[in-house]
Amino acid sequence: MTSHDLDRFKKAAAFKAAEFLRNGMVIGLGTGSTAKHLLAALGEQVRAGMTLQGVPTSQETATLAGQLGIPLLKSETRWEIDVAIDGADQVDPHFNLIKGGGGALLKEKIVAASAKQFIVVVDHTKQVPVLGGSFPLPIEIVPFGWGSTVREIEALTKSRAVLRERNGTPFQTEAGHLIIDVHIARIDRPGELETALNLIPGVVETGLFVGRTNILIVGTPEGVQVFHAAGS
Repeated sequence: MTSHDLDRFKKAAAFKAAEFLRNGMVIGLGTGSTAKHLLAALGEQVRAGMTLQGVPTSQETATLAGQLGIPLLKSETRWEIDVAIDGADQVDPHFNLIKGGGGALLKEKIVAASAKQFIVVVDHTKQVPVLGGSFPLPIEIVPFGWGSTVREIEALTKSRAVLRERNGTPFQTEAGHLIIDVHIARIDRPGELETALNLIPGVVETGLFVGRTNILIVGTPEGVQVFHAAGS
């Protein structure tokens, strides 16, 4: 399975997600490789005459949306988001997610929480029986006293936390925060862990998205599969 194959599966899933959109909707626009495919699909719909507005979760997404002619709402607006669509780094059988590999987890969670419906788009390799293990949990923290914050996180999770760096310097989010990646063998109770981590002073947000996914769209070698969460 090559990276080109996986990208093709993600593209097919992203274009399937675009089929859930309707004229006049406000769309939450995720960040990352899957989101780029979604933006391409939305750009085609806009050029075909569809009216929609987007809420981007990063400057990268905002820039690409602008290049594709997708109208955007200002970040200061009190949004009424109809559908948010984003990718994920891991998804478990209960549709719980780990996100934040691209460093936009805070804005992504704000937008997902503001949306009436949250659609997650992945390729089949992102599906796991339990979160953790092969992918670390990103946690966004404030720079002040970050070493003490990390010590508390490591004590809670009994796992190793690594400060994310980019080109030899600490990675900073668009909000000016740091991200640490916590290598947890398995996350059996993601909801409990999310709550406990958010109680640690200095933690801004975690990459755990628990109970938020309404629709999961998976690109596979056999085609695109669509799953609906219970009650969605």
